[in-house]
Amino acid sequence: MEKHSAHDSVEGMYDKVKEDGMTNVHDRYDAMENVRCDFCAKGTRCNICSQGPCRIVDGVTERGVCGIDKDGMVMRNLLRVNSMGTSAYTYHANTTAKTLKATAEGKTIFDIEDEEKLNQLAERIGLDTSKDKYELASDLADFMLEEINRDSEETSEVLKKFAPESRQKVWDELDIAPGGPLHELMDVKTSVMTNVDSDYQSMALKTLRMGLATSYGSLTLLEEVQDILFGTAEPHEAEVDMGILDPDYVNILPNGHEPFMGAALIKIARRDEVQEKAKEVGAKGIHIVGSIETGQELMQRFETDDVFVGLTGNWLNEEYVLATGAVDAFVADMNCTVPTAGEYAEKYNSKIIPVTKLVNIPGVDHDINYKPEKAEEQAMEIIKRAIENFKKRKGKETTVPENKQDIVTGFSPKAVVEALGGTLDPLLEHIQNGNIKGIVALVSCTTLDNGPQDETTIKVAEELIKRDILVLSAGCGNAGLQVGGLTSLDAVEKAGEGLTAVCEALEVPPVLSFGTCTDTGRLINLVSTVADALDVDPTQLPVAVTAPEYMEQKATIAAVAAIGYGLYTHVSPTPPVTGSENVVKLLTEDVEELTGGKLAVGDDPVTIVDGIEDHIDKKREELGL
Repeated sequence: MEKHSAHDSVEGMYDKVKEDGMTNVHDRYDAMENVRCDFCAKGTRCNICSQGPCRIVDGVTERGVCGIDKDGMVMRNLLRVNSMGTSAYTYHANTTAKTLKATAEGKTIFDIEDEEKLNQLAERIGLDTSKDKYELASDLADFMLEEINRDSEETSEVLKKFAPESRQKVWDELDIAPGGPLHELMDVKTSVMTNVDSDYQSMALKTLRMGLATSYGSLTLLEEVQDILFGTAEPHEAEVDMGILDPDYVNILPNGHEPFMGAALIKIARRDEVQEKAKEVGAKGIHIVGSIETGQELMQRFETDDVFVGLTGNWLNEEYVLATGAVDAFVADMNCTVPTAGEYAEKYNSKIIPVTKLVNIPGVDHDINYKPEKAEEQAMEIIKRAIENFKKRKGKETTVPENKQDIVTGFSPKAVVEALGGTLDPLLEHIQNGNIKGIVALVSCTTLDNGPQDETTIKVAEELIKRDILVLSAGCGNAGLQVGGLTSLDAVEKAGEGLTAVCEALEVPPVLSFGTCTDTGRLINLVSTVADALDVDPTQLPVAVTAPEYMEQKATIAAVAAIGYGLYTHVSPTPPVTGSENVVKLLTEDVEELTGGKLAVGDDPVTIVDGIEDHIDKKREELGL
């Protein structure tokens, strides 16, 4: 029997939707296998002008009509893809800044939940901390918007404040120290037009520069400000997988990548009078249920209770979650809502409610666009529509898998330090004595291109912890590991002897749930903190990055940011660059001489971890550990 997913809940729901005759992501993938284009897979295809599409074939067509060679074509395609990731992350950052500004002015349902972090961050970037918290928050929002829009002829102020001096020196020498992400994006999008930049080496440097602009100009402040608004993540228990859905409740699923509407829904749904409205129509109450990255953002910062009940899983689950028939409102923010959601909602008695101007789904009405000042009003309208949907679906068939998984979530740099007793010293001691051989950030999507859903991710993580390598997980891959049981305390049984001793002493899992793909900047800054504590350059540390199942554009720019920072960065499946030997060599070998980082590829979990472990062992030896 063909396996579709590492998760039993998805396997069972696949059978249901197949029986119901519904299109689904797994069958669509299988169908696409028969018509794939080898030129696209290698990156040697281009259709950006009217003379195309062009395809380069060694010995037949060495250049596109415009004259670009395969090196330039491959790198230009990669740079174009990466630019979409920068754009999406920056959109999220811009919305975060506007939400902070409106909150500081008293115009939202939100408040300043972590005043200590506000003061620490403001002091670090040079703001006047003598002001009250709302004036200071307003200044921080202004600074964040200024940083996002900083001219590319200037250097990012956040980079200056957060990046190690040793790294800044390298970036200055390479001329890749960026300005603000929007201006870097403008430069890149112009460069990748026909007949502008056709030099693959030049475009490679622009890719690295844009990655750093994304990490510092968009992501670093984004997560810190969300902590300020909703509270900094602290470790706590939660439940995940589809079994958390209860058909007797009005179930509202915030889905996407931004926490704002989800946070508003939690706050309002916790009001007794709002719960009563659901009970009046025969429901037991209202549940807010996290979905994909929005769910991760919420789980990091909100304790689960009888209102906010946990997370269903990652983006490949969406059709199957809707097929349970137990979802009353699927609330779609800026990222990762599948185009078939409307068909599934109609079939399985649900309602899709986009809440951003970016998202439109065939057959779905769209009349709510998140505005910070209107968050309370908009959340109330969503709850009203969800209750109305419950009235219509009550008594109709539902199919909810029984699968649930207990996890520990809520790890952040602050939480990691607190778990260590308030200082990094215990972590450094464990690294020095070999109990923790190294640290790997697993920041991944989920894809079907290298096997069943989440299977590669789970096997890579299992192989890492077996070798005493601590894993910090983020992104849709984090949900895969959560549902797969690796962020639970019981997972210590799969860890090596040294890592087991550390986990048991600290009462933490061997895979620490670190959040979403937007935590890339936070992870990089944690590496900087460890490097500062050891008084070494970050490239000397026994650390690495892996994306065992990357899927889309935000993942590729996050990988480029890690390479630009100087980290060994593995991705699977192999990106569409193999059509150019020069580009492959540059990314996997030559760039290491420039930044200290490099790209590694490969799909076999043991081979992947062999490469990571070899890198970590080399760094340990160089440090004399």
